[in-house]
Amino acid sequence: MRIATFNLESLDDRAVPGDFADRIAVLRPQLQRLRADVLCLQEVNAHSATRRGMRGLPALDRLVEGTEYQGFHRVVSLNRGGKRPSDRHNLVILSRFPIMEHRQLWHDLVEPPDYRTVTAEPCPERPAPVEWDRPILHAVLDLPGGHPLHVVNVHLRAPRAAWLAGQKEGHGRWQSVAGWAEGFFLAAIKQSGQALETRLLVDSIMDRDVGALVVVCGDFNSDDREAPVRIIRGDEEDTGNGHLAPRVLVPLERSLAESQRFSVIHHGHKVMLDHVLVSRPLLGWYRSAEIHNEALGDELVSPATIWASPDSYHAPVVAEFAAPL
Repeated sequence: MRIATFNLESLDDRAVPGDFADRIAVLRPQLQRLRADVLCLQEVNAHSATRRGMRGLPALDRLVEGTEYQGFHRVVSLNRGGKRPSDRHNLVILSRFPIMEHRQLWHDLVEPPDYRTVTAEPCPERPAPVEWDRPILHAVLDLPGGHPLHVVNVHLRAPRAAWLAGQKEGHGRWQSVAGWAEGFFLAAIKQSGQALETRLLVDSIMDRDVGALVVVCGDFNSDDREAPVRIIRGDEEDTGNGHLAPRVLVPLERSLAESQRFSVIHHGHKVMLDHVLVSRPLLGWYRSAEIHNEALGDELVSPATIWASPDSYHAPVVAEFAAPL
């Protein structure tokens, strides 16, 4: 069994004619190389693709056409109203195995914290809720042998300052350092809040069965030493309680040489932002991992030098498992 994650970076077929054909030519071989049985995707855009205006994922349909993934079972995240996929940046789980149940979480386990901004202009009189930008997608798959596999697909907010009224001009320019700092603080709340809700979901699964097979994967926008990943992992060194060790999630990239551990190049710096975290029982099935970063461009430098690049600036990550005899 192979489980993979890949941020497709705003996959959409409504760009300049011909551009999407280039994306298919680059991305489809990457998907085929993964040979995934379970594929978690981030940043899949949706739009009305039928005369009745039903909102679908035509870009993804075109991308996987003619591949094994075309016939996979599929789960897609929905907008805040829970009625249809969002226009931008949906989560998708594709599975060779039947999907027994699925749900998304968006402030289902963690209420949005109230916060009163101090640099916004005009300054608000009352606190307002700080909501996450995206949901968390959870599916339970029916593996051969009757083993349920819990797959959690996440896309945490990037550490990029959140908008504040009266503090940000066009072209990304901030009016003050204080305004930028508060926006960055709000982004951290959103990112860590998503991570907390993910951890509470994992704990709820393990409360029912501490031996559950659980994988949390996606674009975490942080490495395994930063707060969001630490919140989701729940390492013994952080809790200080060895009895909680069975609840720890393990980042599989740690089994690779340090020189290979990067899924993004950010202004020349190689960073690991995309992860596959597994529960201890699933770790017993683990055999190997790959990060397909050989052709990875710099996410800051390349867009400024390449017009209409069809690439994703995230490398796919895939892990292989085999059930113990």
